[in-house]
Amino acid sequence: MNDLSRPAFDRLTINGERLWDSLMALARIGATDKGGVCRLALTDLDRQARELFVRWAREAGCSVRVDRIGNIFARRDGGDPARPAIATGSHIDTQPTGGKFDGNYGVLAGLELVRTLNDLGLRTEAPIEVCVWTNEEGSRFVPVMMGSGVWAGAFSLEHALSARDRDGIGVGDALASIGFAGSAPAAVADGAPLFGAYFEAHIEQGPILEDAGVTLGAVTGALGQRWYDVTVTGMEAHAGPTPMRLRKDALFAATHLMQEVIAIALREQPHGRGTVGSVDVFPNSRNVIPGRVRFSVDFRHATDDGLARMDAALRETAAGAAQRFALRVDVEQVVSFEPVAFAPALVDAVRAGARRLGLSCMDIASGAGHDAVYVARHAPTAMIFVPCKDGISHNEIEDARPEHLAAGANVLLHAMLEQAGVAP
Repeated sequence: MNDLSRPAFDRLTINGERLWDSLMALARIGATDKGGVCRLALTDLDRQARELFVRWAREAGCSVRVDRIGNIFARRDGGDPARPAIATGSHIDTQPTGGKFDGNYGVLAGLELVRTLNDLGLRTEAPIEVCVWTNEEGSRFVPVMMGSGVWAGAFSLEHALSARDRDGIGVGDALASIGFAGSAPAAVADGAPLFGAYFEAHIEQGPILEDAGVTLGAVTGALGQRWYDVTVTGMEAHAGPTPMRLRKDALFAATHLMQEVIAIALREQPHGRGTVGSVDVFPNSRNVIPGRVRFSVDFRHATDDGLARMDAALRETAAGAAQRFALRVDVEQVVSFEPVAFAPALVDAVRAGARRLGLSCMDIASGAGHDAVYVARHAPTAMIFVPCKDGISHNEIEDARPEHLAAGANVLLHAMLEQAGVAP
């Protein structure tokens, strides 16, 4: 490591207590009575959180730029300004009933890395950047992962700025109202800087690491996703006079299809996922046979072939149900994300960092979408997972152990230094 000896490098760690204190300070902005956080994107609470991060970053010696979709980039200069930055980050917007760690951990782990480098007097060859991506959660504005999606070219800046919330407020107006309508290019195609590598630290948001008793997950990639709206149309009728054999009960047929969603996913283990999360029954009256049911289907898989098999099985099941129950079944795909494989060299760097620090580590695939999924379109990317209590996230009781958060940040430090290099 240039003038830093290998044994000295192997002993480098972040300040875990300072990381925890920063997380708790940020969590006070939008704190809920149940111990969680409600800080929706581009609200005044989001402004307060953004301003706190910017203040902390500048106090740590970083320059700050804000792009046209409101993404924030805190830059610590390196010895070679011509090299692309080695970046890390996540988001600080939350779900309406969110927790203290989802997204926030990845941002503040990056900030703690910068503070640690300052404490140690270490200068990297490549610049370091900490990213705060806009509207990752998508709770107030759609699409989700908005800031990183614009950066990657998944959709246009104009499309994102025109999105409106339930009150009719547009993203562009909301950014201006909180003072974060930046002027820097937002999309790679428009001149936004590329990264030499990107790492994202995150709580797992699932139970696998905790169940295995493992401290770290080296994330090999993210599951692809396909979302559907399924509409089953029968005939509403009186629940008393209509014999069972003469009914066209849309809910009876729909429940058959919902069970098949789970069966399809179970046939695609270990990476198949199938969820029915939303159901709308019409007319939703106690003594009326349901005439129409709409429900959502969320399929996830690690491969395109797996998603294609699940899609075909759903459509075959829908056609069979329409014939069996003598009613109509319509299947509309509304979202599609391809599976993402992260950069093998960076995943290896995560594994190596865990070994160096004597931490247990296992390979894991992300079942959720993250900003890293879009960043991976233009930069070598990897993620680091740490356990969260009972696998619970998007919930006010979301929790993580300080020692696990510190462990993930320590691996982040080692992985990023390997990529950025230490200047003499």
